[in-house]
This record gives sequence, structure tokens and C-alpha cells, in this order.
Amino acid sequence: MPRSRHPRHPHRTFPHQASSSMTLCDLQAGMRGIVHQLQGGRGFRARIAALGFTIGAPIEVIKNYGHGPIIVTVRDTQVALGRGAALKIQVEAAQGASGE
Repeated sequence: MPRSRHPRHPHRTFPHQASSSMTLCDLQAGMRGIVHQLQGGRGFRARIAALGFTIGAPIEVIKNYGHGPIIVTVRDTQVALGRGAALKIQVEAAQGASGE
């Protein structure tokens, strides 16, 4: 799938592009997914990768009330993320993922 890239920041895609993935905020409690893409600057991507959010990492949403922080399990560790950070993490919902 070809993507147009920003000329000075090749790791960023243009915001108007459609994507088949969703943000971490879109997953409900109990849903599982796979990290598909990290958006944002170099510092953000390094910080979030240090927490375990790397491309291909499986995640499970523990709490997502629609406001406030989102609590997820990534690599056997529970992490609380603010909504701003969660909006920059693109995920693909795992097949058969649903709330328990």
C-alpha cells in the first residue's frame, strides 16, 4: 500500500490519508490489538517505544472510560497513557477481539 510521505519528515504521513487502522482510543476495555504505527516526533516515538509500544507489539485495553487515561497491557506490563499519547498510536484490532 503506497503512502505519501512528508518530504522533510519521512516517518510522518499526511493527516488527510485514510487508514484501515484505528487509534488506541478507539479500542474498548477487553479488546486486543496490534501496534500498527506510531505517529509523532522522534522524542515521543522513542519514549513510547521504551514503554514497549513497538510496531507489532500485542496490546490489550484494560480500562477506557472515554475520558481520562487509558490503561493497557503491553508486553506483560500495565501502562496508563493520556488521551493525547493514545491518539498517536495506530492499532489494528485483533481478530475475534471483544470485551469479556
